Amino acid sequence: MKVKHITVLCLLAFEAVAAFAAEPQSTSDANRLKALQAQVNALQANLDSLRKTIAANAAPAAAANAGAANIGPVNTATAVAPASSTAPAFTNDDVQQMREQIANASLKVDTLQEAATSGPLAGLSITGYIDPVYLYNRAQHTAGFQFLNHDPGIYDYYNSTLGDLYLDIKKTFGVGPMAPSAEIVIQPNRGFGSVLSNERGGVGNNILTQAQVSVPLSTTKTFETGLMTSLAGYEIQPSNQMLTLTHGLLYDFSEPGNMVGIGLKGSDATYTHFWQVLLGNEQLRTAGAIVNAANNTTKSNWTPTLTARFDSATTTGLDVGISGTIGRQTLFSPCAAAGEYGYQCNASSPFGLYTYVESDVTYTHDKTQFNAQLDYGQLQKGAWNGGTARWFGTSLLGHTKWTTAGIGRMGATLRLDYLNDTANGGGGSNILYGLSGGDPSVNGTSGFGLDPSCFQNSANKGMECKGAQHYALTADLLFYPTDQIIVKFEYRHDGANHPVFQKSDGSYSRSNDIAALQFVYTF
Repeated sequence: MKVKHITVLCLLAFEAVAAFAAEPQSTSDANRLKALQAQVNALQANLDSLRKTIAANAAPAAAANAGAANIGPVNTATAVAPASSTAPAFTNDDVQQMREQIANASLKVDTLQEAATSGPLAGLSITGYIDPVYLYNRAQHTAGFQFLNHDPGIYDYYNSTLGDLYLDIKKTFGVGPMAPSAEIVIQPNRGFGSVLSNERGGVGNNILTQAQVSVPLSTTKTFETGLMTSLAGYEIQPSNQMLTLTHGLLYDFSEPGNMVGIGLKGSDATYTHFWQVLLGNEQLRTAGAIVNAANNTTKSNWTPTLTARFDSATTTGLDVGISGTIGRQTLFSPCAAAGEYGYQCNASSPFGLYTYVESDVTYTHDKTQFNAQLDYGQLQKGAWNGGTARWFGTSLLGHTKWTTAGIGRMGATLRLDYLNDTANGGGGSNILYGLSGGDPSVNGTSGFGLDPSCFQNSANKGMECKGAQHYALTADLLFYPTDQIIVKFEYRHDGANHPVFQKSDGSYSRSNDIAALQFVYTF
């Protein structure tokens, strides 16, 4: 091989290194570095082969010279001609230059490798999605696109964590199971941040849904702190991982929300049983609750909230989980400044004991998935009439995927939800009344509360009335045109045993229907 050919190879190596250095760093750096390292190794192997060729070509020449020394003087012209026909077309200086070039390329690769594993961008990943939604609401008599438009402090089943921008930023410090990490999830207007409140209950329209640090204590135990996700139920928040467009009734109105505090999670040595414990503020509070009282005094919630979860996954397709939460929760109190609390201002304390327990099952087989969940919760002094609010419910979901020749990958989901909130007029920490104006005993946009006619005809502020039983039937058709795109069509029918769904003309209906189209792009 001629010198110019080897020089070209070296220049190509330099160009590959330069091109790698010029590209933005991403999570695929490690794969590109491996490929570049392989190219440098191949060049080094070629150089070793050339050095062997030089030695092989030099050996006959040396033998000829030795023979010439034994037989005496030879004709110079005759001796030079054969040597020139067999000698390599490069010198030792050329070989030395090539070695320096390859060593320089190897140094650049090592530098890039070190930056990818221990530099500022090492272990950094940024993922997420956007999911604009077009939604028709029969009771509200509205239709249009929904995207980043959630009203702070108001949470409705058709306008919760859908139609949003979701950014998951995670940084891992090191490699292996003992590497700590920090994770931040940003979700403007649509995430849990839209209902997070400070110590005095003010909603600040926070853009954060999750912000936590995880520090492994061993290969099976990890310490966590920050704003952490709820442990309850089978449903998850991100739209690109949901099998429906909207969330179920239990996710929206029964389960506790995200929590600020500390936690510990782990598993057994076989990784078939998992547990997690969180200790912190009451749900959705970024600080310990402080409530204004009479005579310019305040009352504080000193009691932490404890929540825990246990999962058993003894087979690859079946997971059985149970979770629970206990703590003190701030009551809805329209007359707290007068030292009276609760809907009817008849409680002496602004806080009530909150307890919640649920069990859920997930079963997957091939392209089919089934989920089931049972919930029960209560909040002392949290009901409409000042008594204990009690609610219970269930959720059943079935999903399957298939592939067609003309359309490609598809999926279908059917979900049935039921939530009973009748005790003492209904209510609770996750079901607030009067949010949409009008009748203060009804959450008209989400379909909970008293029968409006019972409330209006009551001589006792509806103290004898019961809350609503709410059910929902949801059907989805999903399309997966690419690995990054999901298109969802959903029809959902919600109903109740009282006319609690407020219509656009101010009247109330026993049911509501929505139809929606969602485009999810994951990056």
